[in-house]
Amino acid sequence: MNLTINVNGTAHNIDVEADMPLLWVLRDVLGMTGTKFGCGAALCGACTVHMDGTPIRSCVTPVGNIADRAITTIEAIGSTPQGQAVQRAWLELEVVQCGYCQSGQIMAAAALLASHPVPDDHDIDAAMSGNVCRCGTYQRIRAAIHHAAGSGRR
Repeated sequence: MNLTINVNGTAHNIDVEADMPLLWVLRDVLGMTGTKFGCGAALCGACTVHMDGTPIRSCVTPVGNIADRAITTIEAIGSTPQGQAVQRAWLELEVVQCGYCQSGQIMAAAALLASHPVPDDHDIDAAMSGNVCRCGTYQRIRAAIHHAAGSGRR
């Protein structure tokens, strides 16, 4: 099936089945490998991307369901003010340990800051609860989100 999808501000014409998960279109068809495969069941958050600014799990989102919605991936999140702030905070506070989950963590954090510019711990925990970090960097992630929000809490 021929589809046109908007990823990171660019229209892409693709020929895939409508039920193909967006994750595999991004990685295997478009060559955007920043979005990671984790569980394949929307449980870990490694595959998080934005659809019209809202975080979604690309591993369970059929590409046929995105129609003319705007998809943003980790490759382009740095072009948004929230994405820039989160990426800078991640580096300044040395959040990353193994790094595998970090694209999904950053995407979730950027969406949180876009909707709640100065989140409290409860807001952060609620927004990030579906993103698993096997290395356990949750305290550093929370501190980096506060830092990105400008509250400076560590």
